[in-house]
Amino acid sequence: MTTARKIEINPVTRIEGHGKITVHLDEAGHVQDARFHVTQFRGFEVFSKGRDFREMPVITPRICGICPVSHHLAAAKACDAILGVEITPSAHKLRELMHMGQFVQSHALSFFHLSSPDLLFGFDADPAIRNVVGLARQFPELAVKGISLRKFGQEIIKTLGGKKVHPWHSIPGGVNRSLRQDERDEIVRDLPAMKAIVREALDLIKNYLAEKGEEAKRFATLETAFLGLVNGGFLELYDGDIRFRGPRGRIIDEFPDWEYLDHIGEHVEAWSYLKFPFYRGLGYPNGSYRVGPLGRVNACDDVATPEASAELAAFRKLTEDGVVHYTMYYHYARLIETFYGLERIEELLDDEDIMGSDLRVHSRELYPEGIGVIEAPRGTLIHHYEVDERGAITRVNLIVATGHNNFAMNKGVELVARDYIKDGKVTEGIMNRLEHVIRCYDPCLSCSTHAVGKMPLRLQVFDAKGVLLSDQERS
Repeated sequence: MTTARKIEINPVTRIEGHGKITVHLDEAGHVQDARFHVTQFRGFEVFSKGRDFREMPVITPRICGICPVSHHLAAAKACDAILGVEITPSAHKLRELMHMGQFVQSHALSFFHLSSPDLLFGFDADPAIRNVVGLARQFPELAVKGISLRKFGQEIIKTLGGKKVHPWHSIPGGVNRSLRQDERDEIVRDLPAMKAIVREALDLIKNYLAEKGEEAKRFATLETAFLGLVNGGFLELYDGDIRFRGPRGRIIDEFPDWEYLDHIGEHVEAWSYLKFPFYRGLGYPNGSYRVGPLGRVNACDDVATPEASAELAAFRKLTEDGVVHYTMYYHYARLIETFYGLERIEELLDDEDIMGSDLRVHSRELYPEGIGVIEAPRGTLIHHYEVDERGAITRVNLIVATGHNNFAMNKGVELVARDYIKDGKVTEGIMNRLEHVIRCYDPCLSCSTHAVGKMPLRLQVFDAKGVLLSDQERS
């Protein structure tokens, strides 16, 4: 019989930001508990106090270097509400164009760079090759296509916002620049090639999931409700109502985004800086739910663009009730959304409003609070600001997309640990499977800075009294 142990994976690799996984084993080597810890502290809700609300679309993108566009747009929407304005059609569509660029580039990063090494090489492959460098060496054409797709989305962001990271385009009441004809034509020119890349990636993930069969369906899978924005029941990423759909497909609730506080609560655990949102009507933890690609495609009735809609129809045929709970299928849903993003870009560029010059609405009104809700690539993002009579921020509440999935990520880690850890034996492949649970959700834990250089995984084994028995580190 072995002694009780604690297994620690710190940091979790191939995700944005810093987190760790701990697995506690009993004396027989069976899993007692497993947790995903977020070890970074977000201070934006505090140090934004006292700033003029008009600065928030510039301040909050610094929360993250991968999804700054999402914070930029959510902040701008909250500022619009404080001013009490409805932005012009041209401004709305230009914001949405940048938003679709963000979805394409972020989903490309997640699938091709962070997750595909596990899918193509296998969870048990040597970590020296199971990475983006190994991908480029063994599958150079696929690697180049992934880079091209991400670059396409980034160039849309740069075109409108001046930079690929931390752009400045949306301002309270609208946007600060229009789209030139040559810029529009360049984006249109590249769309067919980008669609072809996503079609190929969809074939790759569908073949992988079919080949893995029940193993893929079982991996970290749990039954939950799902949350996402909808517009008339259709998938919506920029501006819609919040919908909760139950585990069996019934719509539990649907309400305007500004009513989120009446329906969403936030639970706190001492061992994580990341909050645990839940649906108030069911309480915590019964009211826990999932967001992001899998959450959105389950929450909506359909997708409003033709090829993405056809893919969603095939996706839903995987189960009798059309609700897909399989965690590994986040990758499949992510690519459906990527295709929707490309089709929506094409629609926006065909709309005459996209070339308009009526870009900003001015207002002398100043309402005491503003709420901006948007779908970030990783899930529903909420910005809520309160201001004084001068427009200075007095309170900020942010529910970041990754937070909604916190409960599910923790349960997923526990499920995989129980499935694969037997008699206290922990292999490299098992540790990688635990990490891949988190990669399925594509969390973004980072704040304003990112680690540079090596991201080692450190495994420490402690006895029942907390004495360190073994300390191993990999590059």
